[in-house]
Amino acid sequence: MIDLKLLQKDFDTVAKALQKKQIDTALLAQLKTLTTDYKQSLQSLEELQAKQNALSKEFGQIKAKGGDVGALQEEVKNNKIAVAQLQEATNEKEAALQALALTIPNLPDDSVPEGKDEEDNVEIKKVLTPRVFDFEPKEHHDLGVDLGWLDFKRGVKLAKSRFTVLMSDASRLERALYNFMLDFNRSRGFQEVSVPAIANGDSLLGTGQLPKFADDLFKIEGEELYLIPTSEVSLTNLFRDEILEAEELPVKLTAYTPCFRKEAGSAGRDTRGMIRQHQFGKVELVSITHPEESDKVFDEMVSTASDLLTALGLPHRLVALCGGDLGFGAAKTTDIEVWFPSQNRYREISSVSNVRDFQARRAMIRFRDGKKNTLVHTLNGSSLAVGRTLIAIMENYQRADGSIEIPQVLENYLR
Repeated sequence: MIDLKLLQKDFDTVAKALQKKQIDTALLAQLKTLTTDYKQSLQSLEELQAKQNALSKEFGQIKAKGGDVGALQEEVKNNKIAVAQLQEATNEKEAALQALALTIPNLPDDSVPEGKDEEDNVEIKKVLTPRVFDFEPKEHHDLGVDLGWLDFKRGVKLAKSRFTVLMSDASRLERALYNFMLDFNRSRGFQEVSVPAIANGDSLLGTGQLPKFADDLFKIEGEELYLIPTSEVSLTNLFRDEILEAEELPVKLTAYTPCFRKEAGSAGRDTRGMIRQHQFGKVELVSITHPEESDKVFDEMVSTASDLLTALGLPHRLVALCGGDLGFGAAKTTDIEVWFPSQNRYREISSVSNVRDFQARRAMIRFRDGKKNTLVHTLNGSSLAVGRTLIAIMENYQRADGSIEIPQVLENYLR
């Protein structure tokens, strides 16, 4: 959540930063109205409280001297009633501001490029050169069906569209991938964790999926529980409402989980194949850091995800997201896009984001900084989306006869 004190202190600066994220001007106007109303109500309340304190002090002094306090007593009584009424009104204004603030995105860093959408993202660099095929490369959908690896029809039969059954060597390859990814991340200093694939509402509120993205979540009927859209939710909320010691930072975690998303906003996109699924496996990176260390850790997380793809021999590129394409909670994001030869283009396979103190303020994750408690910075990133990595291997390692070569680093995981 954005800093409400900063909002009250310098609304125009905050509003200008939010416009970089293409925030709706009507929402900004509503935010300004609520901020101004709350600020004025709070100032009036403080003035009445100060008056009450002065009247009470005067009342005590007169009474101690045996003077007549009749008129003053009535004024004290009336002012006390006014304080209570204004306190209630101020609380209501604060609650309304808090509720709206939960739907306001994080402020983007100054370094984030200007832009409206993904077309304005800025390429940082390319890693590895895409293979030149001496035959027409097939799409993973066709390769998977021909090999008996991917069964889309039975996925629909078991659930509905955008669910896929991985058969035989595809299932083994998936298992090999998440084991390889976890081992790789552990070698880079990330502690492996196993977390539930279900999270409560407080956890999703803490990382920012609720309340704004409730329609994208699979909710469990009759429970305040949801299937997780990413293990970022679980890993970050391990420390919700906790105060860490400065010496514990950074906390660097990795986990494999299934992830579940309705993808309500993507109807008609990538309906063929496994690019966009309702259920998918993902290995996640999450870091809890000292604010002064978060940029360094961000670079380490980007390198970890990129180097993993390099180890797999998959061409990819790093892209800095512009303001208009930046996620709700992110202050800055580097996307990693892997090469798909059948589409002759790069597709996102990882997003690494520095969220600064946005989630920490919602989830109350702090560390002891001398005599005071300070909000940590949280970071998250895919390392990697397992299904997309699998189909990227299928396409990039396909042979002319339709078979798939296995990357050398995975051979030991498939024995």
